[in-house]
Amino acid sequence: MSNATKLPGQGLCPAPFLQAELFPDKGGFVEGRFCSALLGPTCCLPCPQTEWLYPDNFKTITNSASWINVGGMVCSVFLIASFAFLPVEKTHRHYLSVCLAVAIIIMQLGFIIPLGAKPEACFNAITPNDMDSSVTCALSGAMLLAGGWCAVMWIFLRALALHLQICWQIVIGKSFMWGALAAGWGIPAIALTFALVFSGVSFRFGDTCHINHKNSMADFWIPLLVFAAVTVIIQFGTFGYCIKVYLASLRDDSTTTNSSGVRSFNNSLRGTISPRQALRRVRRVLELQWRGIAIVLLIIADVIFFAIVFVFMDDLEASTLKNPAKAADWLGCLAANRGNKNECLKFASNLVINEPTVMAVLVLLSLNGIWSLLFLGRFSMFTGWYEKVMGKVKPNNEFVSADVRAFKDPSSYEMLSRDRDTAKTPEPQVSYSITPLSPPAAKGGRETPDYFGREARYKPDTRSFSNPKPPTTNDGWDTSPTTSPRPYVYPGMDPLSMNKI
Repeated sequence: MSNATKLPGQGLCPAPFLQAELFPDKGGFVEGRFCSALLGPTCCLPCPQTEWLYPDNFKTITNSASWINVGGMVCSVFLIASFAFLPVEKTHRHYLSVCLAVAIIIMQLGFIIPLGAKPEACFNAITPNDMDSSVTCALSGAMLLAGGWCAVMWIFLRALALHLQICWQIVIGKSFMWGALAAGWGIPAIALTFALVFSGVSFRFGDTCHINHKNSMADFWIPLLVFAAVTVIIQFGTFGYCIKVYLASLRDDSTTTNSSGVRSFNNSLRGTISPRQALRRVRRVLELQWRGIAIVLLIIADVIFFAIVFVFMDDLEASTLKNPAKAADWLGCLAANRGNKNECLKFASNLVINEPTVMAVLVLLSLNGIWSLLFLGRFSMFTGWYEKVMGKVKPNNEFVSADVRAFKDPSSYEMLSRDRDTAKTPEPQVSYSITPLSPPAAKGGRETPDYFGREARYKPDTRSFSNPKPPTTNDGWDTSPTTSPRPYVYPGMDPLSMNKI
């Protein structure tokens, strides 16, 4: 570039700097300009600043992290869809897991929205855009802050629930659920409102907007790190209790845990149990909750690492803006080399966080969706989707009666299978004996049955509640000799004559 050629807005400043007086004082994030009067007039570094402080491959790093978030988003959406459409025996869903997956999705949207929108990071040649001048900046910044807050809150609630179950033997119920829902979504909403009102977001590095330096420690970072620290304390307190129970079980030489003579210790507010009983209970809970413990440790480590790195980066930038003399060597190098940043990167290394650390932060944040599927998902989810899809693609075409599909109580069937255990056993047949009034005659030759020589005695059934009643004297028949026929049994009747031909 010849000395006669000047950049638009360069004014009296040496290349590549631009003169601040030639640009309006309103529009975009004016406080985000990197300006200094060391070179004579107030000269500003062209926007975006990260292109001058980092090598040319820095933008490739940020874009790669955004594409990793796309893969993480696929994992998170699969997890949420499984929770929503598969039966509970396939997913073992719980509101703590569902809400944590939703929080991770919100945080991933902060990186994915700029990837699709491709926003303009600068309002003009020296001023970056902020949430007032760019809708994409407002959305991506709000999603990133809200997702970070929600993830920390639901990690905190998971650690608290696990601590209550293991250390205090408290079964979390609906009261804890409603309190967790209120705190898990309410506190992040309040914190996001304070952060956007008192600090705001703007393009700091990459295509995603981050919180500004002004008031950010008080309204965002300190409260976030307080909850993260409490989560770590609760989690390690739970681990310490588990170690204590294990060591106590080693000293317990009792052969049974239910006898009255075993040595026991008071390990909770619920009562006194033996060390071996406590160890078995803790082991059962850990076997069920080890996935939740792992995801708690991973995400809380990512959030704390990101917070520490970003706060340190923010302090470096703020101190450089307040005291531009710290960057005098770098600024002089840029002016002497007429904007060749590669010759001056060695002087810029003291002004920013090194490139590998920034890369590690972005990649770890982008992997949260993949971690959530690995630790909150189960192999039964894949088999459940396979069964669901194959049931739609290859339905069973065998004719089945509509009555078979409808549930019927087996006890209503008229005939039951012989193999059913609940089938009623047939009652034994009860035969009632008839006592003859006279001894039986010897059998020989032609005999006539004795129809009237014996009397049948009535024996009531054991389950009958009725009694025999004597016949009434007058049942409505007219017994006069003129109108009634000869009775069936009458005086002088010869029973043998009825067989004569």
